[in-house]
Amino acid sequence: MDDKGSVGKISVSSDSVSTLNSEDFVLVSRLGDETPSSTNNGSDDEKTGLKVISEEGVSFKIVGNGSEQQLQRELEDVLMDPSVADTGLGPETGMEHLGDGDHGLPTTASPAPPGTDPLNTPPPKGEMVLPVQTAQESELNERSYRADESSSDGSPGTPIPDEDSVVFSQLTYLGCASVNAPRSEVEALRMMSILRGQCQLPLDVTLSVPGVSEGTVRLLDPHTSTEIANYPIYKILFCVRGHDGTPESDCFAFTESHYNAEIFRIHVFRCQIQEAVSRILYSFATAFRRSAKKAMLLSQQTAPLTPDSNLFTFTVCLEIKEDDGKGTFSAVAKDKDKQSFKLRAGMDKKIVIYVQQTSNKELAIERCFGLLLSPGKNVKNSDMHLLDLESMGKSSDGKSYIITGSWNPNTPQFQAVNEETPKDKFMYMTTAVDLVITEVEEPVRFLLETRVRVCAPNDRLFWPFSKRSYTETFYLKLRQMDRKERKSPASDTLYEVVSLESEMEREKRKTTASPGILPTGPGAMVPSPPEDDEEEDNDEPLLSGSGDVSKECAEKILETWGDLLSKWHLNLSVRPRQLPALVRSGVPEALRGEVWQLLAGCHNNDHQVEEYRTLITKESPQDSAITRDINRTFPAHDYFKDTGGDGQDSLYKICKAYSVYDEEIGYCQGQSFLAAVLLLHMPEEQAFSVLVKIMFDYGLRDLFKQNFEDLHCKFFQLERLMQEYIPDLYTHFLNVGLEAHMYASQWFLTLFTAKFPLYMVFHIIDLLLCEGISVIFNVALALLKTSKDDLIQTDFEGALKFFRVPVPKRYRSEENAKRLMELACSMKISQKKLKKFEKEYHTLREQQEQQEAPIERYERENRRLQEANMRLEQENDDLAHELVSSKIALRKDLDNAEEKADALNKELLMTKQKLVDSEDEKRRLEEESAQLKEMCRRELDKSESEIKKNGSIIGEYKQICSQLSERLEKQQTDTRGELEKIRSKVEGCEKCSGLFNKEGRVRAAVGSAPPGGPEETDEEKEGLKNQLREMELELAQTKLQLVEAECKIQDLEHHLGLALNEVQAAKKTWFNRTLSSIKTATGTQGKETT
Repeated sequence: MDDKGSVGKISVSSDSVSTLNSEDFVLVSRLGDETPSSTNNGSDDEKTGLKVISEEGVSFKIVGNGSEQQLQRELEDVLMDPSVADTGLGPETGMEHLGDGDHGLPTTASPAPPGTDPLNTPPPKGEMVLPVQTAQESELNERSYRADESSSDGSPGTPIPDEDSVVFSQLTYLGCASVNAPRSEVEALRMMSILRGQCQLPLDVTLSVPGVSEGTVRLLDPHTSTEIANYPIYKILFCVRGHDGTPESDCFAFTESHYNAEIFRIHVFRCQIQEAVSRILYSFATAFRRSAKKAMLLSQQTAPLTPDSNLFTFTVCLEIKEDDGKGTFSAVAKDKDKQSFKLRAGMDKKIVIYVQQTSNKELAIERCFGLLLSPGKNVKNSDMHLLDLESMGKSSDGKSYIITGSWNPNTPQFQAVNEETPKDKFMYMTTAVDLVITEVEEPVRFLLETRVRVCAPNDRLFWPFSKRSYTETFYLKLRQMDRKERKSPASDTLYEVVSLESEMEREKRKTTASPGILPTGPGAMVPSPPEDDEEEDNDEPLLSGSGDVSKECAEKILETWGDLLSKWHLNLSVRPRQLPALVRSGVPEALRGEVWQLLAGCHNNDHQVEEYRTLITKESPQDSAITRDINRTFPAHDYFKDTGGDGQDSLYKICKAYSVYDEEIGYCQGQSFLAAVLLLHMPEEQAFSVLVKIMFDYGLRDLFKQNFEDLHCKFFQLERLMQEYIPDLYTHFLNVGLEAHMYASQWFLTLFTAKFPLYMVFHIIDLLLCEGISVIFNVALALLKTSKDDLIQTDFEGALKFFRVPVPKRYRSEENAKRLMELACSMKISQKKLKKFEKEYHTLREQQEQQEAPIERYERENRRLQEANMRLEQENDDLAHELVSSKIALRKDLDNAEEKADALNKELLMTKQKLVDSEDEKRRLEEESAQLKEMCRRELDKSESEIKKNGSIIGEYKQICSQLSERLEKQQTDTRGELEKIRSKVEGCEKCSGLFNKEGRVRAAVGSAPPGGPEETDEEKEGLKNQLREMELELAQTKLQLVEAECKIQDLEHHLGLALNEVQAAKKTWFNRTLSSIKTATGTQGKETT
């Protein structure tokens, strides 16, 4: 009760229900425009590819070309949308007409149950009863359904409703559309508003909503209880209702994944009782929430676990991607026979791992612990090398866990898988991924051993529809741990790993898996990566942009083309003779961009490149149609599938630029496919130039002119060629009433680019650029001739379906495509014959016009003139508007110019005043400069005189010092001589010799000195000492004067240096520079004035 009450409260205040993964569902409030969604699915500015659904299939109108009514009347199957399959709700006859007021918005025809006529559906009754049935009523309805079934001769369309389901009546089905953002509430509400306004034939239905997630939502006919359609709950991603106060308040819608989860569709309903919308949304929420509750109750009621209850099954897929040279990574091919990946040496690669649990209780993968890689098989853990992880997380549908890592093969440890493998040989490579699972104690490692072949980057080995991924099933056996065994009692860890083995290891042991672990129920789905080689015989048409074209080519072929291109570049005006023969074999993919530009004559298109850059800045009147078609162009190609990606952005620019460039034709639906083909081989500017050449020089735009008159001529020529080459098929088409415009319109208008695989499309463009648009007849006849046996066995509807589905799928194989192109090239269709048929067509048209009643002819001519008049009036209005706009723009430019002139005059006056001030400043600075020069000159003279004076003083001082030194030396010499004489006399005297020792010192007195002798000696000695002291004093004074003179000299030299620096600085001051510049300016101005 509490759970039900809580759900009821939430549902009252909620407008949408969204799923987060395969089992978890949440209620989303409408407080904001953003809703939880998968990557790139929640933005408001995403462009949605809308489908115009009719009883026959899906078609889209051509914009801006004559009368749309006449086009819809005559072309029933023009450019059918490739991304939506048959509705399967009725016979594929006819096509819904587009109204005049339809400018790109989708019109949807509601599905009609078998045996009923939507036009004659009775209106709803006036009683207002809440269209909700209880469980008991549901059981009664179930009995009545079964009774109806038993009484209806076992009609396969009568369903058996779910035991626990809620049935809602008095609902109207408004239709469906394709969306790219399945969980965006803004997108869903927009689709709801469009479909509600465009629906012309609503269909009364009864809706059965199951109570559990294993059930199925069913659409029933309210009168016969026949099942119209069913949608499993697990495929429903999002439910939303209209906002209160809006016209859509009585509507609700849900989105579901369609066609292998690659396409998402939204189904819109209107409830006659507005209050029932909340109840319906509540029922969806209940179904979503029952799954988790039911799983919990089952786990609680389960008896002690059996041995197989701890066995968990995982499916692990390995995908290898390589750099394709366009800034993206494309999946590498895989040989179906040898089951080996085809790698190219030296190319950066990525490893993508998809992990999906397919049985038992779901375990939560917390993160990837590591992605490892190693060459070889049965390698040791120590030999594995860790890769750099780029991303990890759940897929958009929540069913798989995806890990992506980057792989640089040029590193030494991967050298073994970066060297070319000999022909017809292969090697092994081991990949490991370590996952941290919340409930498991230790990380779990899944090990994948795959075969690989390494070739040179320029080799051509092409497997267009081989498997791209390697898939392996793993069986993980766990043991539930007791609380005591856990590391932490509060831990989420519940299990420990007992064993982990792969399906291959099980086969080696020759044992089979227990039936209890096989994946069952709606949750057991294949891994997320789609397989390209599924040869299922279904009614789904081939998505545009399917197939891979490898750039690898044999070296001999590349050499031949290299020689041809070298000669061709010498004279671009003349095509080489061997060119047509080489083109018929197909241009190498690596050279297509260059060859296509040369064939189209776009080798010197600089002017058109500049024109393109100008065109993309202008507004296009067909912007909405272009935006709508971008998402529907090549949805199967990685470069164009991302909404808002680089591919779609470049494609939008080219289509917009051409719509502005060619005002007569504008943008026509189907041009985007041709532009996308060109974008895959060259930059935007060159692709635009080649597109212009194909449209103008090759005559493709003529097919869209004059109400498609030239296109009908092509149809007539094709039928005449069939009558000549394939008469039995031509007769059969006449018998069943099948005309060429019913199946060949797309071939001519899109040049086969919309439906067929890229390998075949590229080859057709090769031939078209080389031989002209008449190649379309060759390819068309080849297609009809190869399919003749099948077509003869079909009726009208079967033939149309055969052209739409089996024919494009037949050429997914490269060999089939090659044989078809060889057959097309072998057919000789002369231009003379085509001219003859064209003349016949115009003759027949003239005869038909003459046979028409005059009133009808005049009415037709009147309509044509009215259309021309309306077109001319529109052009006149556009020109008048452009003229007025030009005048307003010129007036505005004139006002701006006058304002600018006033500003310049003011600036000129200010500049003149500044010039006068500058001249005054110049004169003042010149005076100051003269004064500074005079002062510097005086100081310099003074310094020079002081230097001379100091030099003379220094010279005199040196002379005095030298004289004093000589005098001192002379006196010392004389003194030493006198001392020697005295010493010799003293030594010669017997009396005196005893008084002196050998050193000449006086000895101590021995006896009494003779009278008068010592006194005389002392006096003489004292005299000598005094004289010596005087000489020493004079010498000290002389040295002191010398030191003072040296100090003064240093001081003078310092002052001299400072003076010289000041003089130099005065010469380099900014005054001089300013004065020099002023002088220069003044001199120049004076010369100009003179």
